Amino acid sequence: MKTFMSKSLEETTKIAKEWLSDLADKYAVRDSAIVVGLSGHLGAGKTAFTKLVAQELGNTETITSPTFVIMKIYETKNEIFPRLIHIDAYRLERQEELEALRWEALVADRNNLIMIEWPENVGLKDFLPSAHLHFEIRDGAYTIAL
Repeated sequence: MKTFMSKSLEETTKIAKEWLSDLADKYAVRDSAIVVGLSGHLGAGKTAFTKLVAQELGNTETITSPTFVIMKIYETKNEIFPRLIHIDAYRLERQEELEALRWEALVADRNNLIMIEWPENVGLKDFLPSAHLHFEIRDGAYTIAL
């Protein structure tokens, strides 16, 4: 596990940039999407971190929480991660609900970087691809389990 501490937007931006660089190095060659679970209480910074990741990937669209639409897909200018999938599972209760989002197809596509908030709500640990990570966001600390 690796822990990053942030007390400002600038520090979190730096964390996102370093993390993406490490991710690109580690997973440049892969057969499926990379799935990143983002856990933490309401307002901890899950969506804020996703916004910064999207920005670092060259996305120019406004990133908002997909709480009510469940999933948003963004094209990026990044060669390693050309598509960012942002899922908010806050209102979901079981993993079968991800099937309606074509979960298997999303995970099978190596072009996807999937960031899913509240993964614990759908028991995500039970059906993750080999390329997956988990962030625990608490009190300005980003703890990453690889």
